Amino acid sequence: MKCTLMNKNTEVLVAEYNEALKVFTDIYEVKNIDYAPLILFNSYSKDNNITPILTDWLKGRGIPSWRDDLDLLLAKLNITSPDELLDKAFGLSLSDQYWVKQTGSNIEYKDINFFEHDFEDSDFTNATFGNELDSSKKISLISPNNTTDGRLKKTWIIENGKRYLLKGGYKNEVMQPFNEVLASMICERLGFEHVTYTLDIVNDRVVSKCECFINVNTELIPAHQILHNRVVKENAYEEYIRILREKGIHDVREKLENMFLLDYLILNEDRHLNNFGIIRNVNTLKWIDMAPIFDNGQSLNILDYNEEEVIINGQGRFFYTVYNFDSIITKIKDIKRFDLSKLNGIVEEFDELLHKYQQVTKMTDRRINKICTLLMDRINKITK
Repeated sequence: MKCTLMNKNTEVLVAEYNEALKVFTDIYEVKNIDYAPLILFNSYSKDNNITPILTDWLKGRGIPSWRDDLDLLLAKLNITSPDELLDKAFGLSLSDQYWVKQTGSNIEYKDINFFEHDFEDSDFTNATFGNELDSSKKISLISPNNTTDGRLKKTWIIENGKRYLLKGGYKNEVMQPFNEVLASMICERLGFEHVTYTLDIVNDRVVSKCECFINVNTELIPAHQILHNRVVKENAYEEYIRILREKGIHDVREKLENMFLLDYLILNEDRHLNNFGIIRNVNTLKWIDMAPIFDNGQSLNILDYNEEEVIINGQGRFFYTVYNFDSIITKIKDIKRFDLSKLNGIVEEFDELLHKYQQVTKMTDRRINKICTLLMDRINKITK
């Protein structure tokens, strides 16, 4: 199939797509490479062959093979592979404005994008969070749920015209949604720019809920794409700061320090290069600002609940490296600039939240106590 990669209304390049193999085989013409996904732009600028990178980029938009209970989801949707979903809705996402247009088609971005057009969400939500679907009913696969990454179960829904992402815990674990809300509570008190998470219940499961922070004129560019083929990994932190400053983004170091302080406090072990980045205007290509802090669920991972001590996973991610959290916190140049007294009472507030949903989560009082004790220890440690 001959097709055009589009960025909203701008033609980026024309390529051949093998629908059977789900790969791009040739690029016939590059039209506006400046409007390409940044990982393609950076590779093209270095005269690299971008055909395989284009394939990897498109596949990376889809639901990954390691999604929790993926086989059950695919069976409910009556498809065999998540790659099939990318063909159902032009590869559209709620994280950017890229889409794939078949040659000869008269369809336009304004006719199909999910920022301005509603989509059916109930069937995908039920399929994701446990309910059986009516096998006789035809399920709409025209949805931004075709392009959600990560291993946790998640689904986009629409409420009062706004797009919200629901995200559950991993398998039988229930803490991830609560960790998202805790991160919001901390960020709110300390004045960090962040995505606000709340809790909801879907099919007797507690899920986190956040509003989409991208709109019809913007895109999220993750750090992975910004750094791709640009830096020696050991220098990634300073190079990332330099790149963003050159693009006119201010307070880069301070905002990164805010994020890593949060990770320290909640023991977030999964701050990978795809869950922080920048927001760019897709019309002007201006880098607007760093993305607000989001995706903080893999935190407070207590490995042992014995009576004598709480054993935790004490390592987090710092760009390409895994470090002890105590090493990561040393990257903050002036820890005294944070008024951590603003966190007074937050442990009690979190304890109350965990108990509020206890009938649904089945968390024991003992576990709640251990988690809150750990959180208090983290705050006390950094304030000493």
